[in-house]
Amino acid sequence: MKMKIKLLSFLFFFVGFLYVALPPLSSRLNIENQLSEDVIVEVSTANGQLELELENYLIGVLASEMPASFELEALKAQAVASRSYVYSRELKVDDTTSSQVYQNDDVLKEKWQDSYDMNLAKIKEAVVSTKGQVLVYDQQIIHAYFFSSSNGKTNNSEDYWTTPYPYLVSVDSHYDDIKQDNRRTKAFTFDELSQIFKEAFISMEIISHYENDYVKEVRVNDKIYSGRAVREMCELSSSSFQIERNEVGIIFTTWGSGHGVGMSQYGAQGMALEGYDYIEILKHYYQGVEIVNK
Repeated sequence: MKMKIKLLSFLFFFVGFLYVALPPLSSRLNIENQLSEDVIVEVSTANGQLELELENYLIGVLASEMPASFELEALKAQAVASRSYVYSRELKVDDTTSSQVYQNDDVLKEKWQDSYDMNLAKIKEAVVSTKGQVLVYDQQIIHAYFFSSSNGKTNNSEDYWTTPYPYLVSVDSHYDDIKQDNRRTKAFTFDELSQIFKEAFISMEIISHYENDYVKEVRVNDKIYSGRAVREMCELSSSSFQIERNEVGIIFTTWGSGHGVGMSQYGAQGMALEGYDYIEILKHYYQGVEIVNK
């Protein structure tokens, strides 16, 4: 009888030890499988079609679209924006800037070298801590466009594209000042401009701006082009630019990098450095949205 009591006491002690020493099984499964779900993203690449689980796909996107050195809150904002974006594309994207850049693990190991483990852990934390979160407006997942940096203000969607979205409106983004090369210059000879515009180059003049100082219209010889068209034809950093003519050609001075619509990535970093969390960052750049779990 005493042996049975001792054996039962030992068993109770052992089970109690396991309960204290290890988290409950459900918690351990949650930690181990926190990136596992059934949502599959179809990614078109130069080497063919990939089918990737959503949250793991987002790790490759976040690692490609934003420096791992950025603040965690900025990375979390990017994770939610990127998740929303891929849902808005009905889970069908490519791996370039036409959608959002995705790089696989082999590329990340080559890019990060000795910092791979540290950087990947930080990227995963941003994705896992926001798992399933998307941006909605009027109960619809938004087109969560984003770009590198602005001229100090973001663009209205209809000023760069043609469709107005109530959540993609111009907002202050002075935080972009942290980007060291936010102001750039690019020079063209008259011959180069003639090749770009398909006629002998005579003159170029900016004739109108939007209120946020992005260029609206440019006259080249006797033709009118949008600021966006000139930006894309001349491969300028942004459509916020000035022009200066000299004896050999035109010098463009640009402010910002990208189309300027939606969330500025350097703006998100600047806000994070000032103590804003990812929800505040997202609600600043996407006006009137809510963050919900998909």
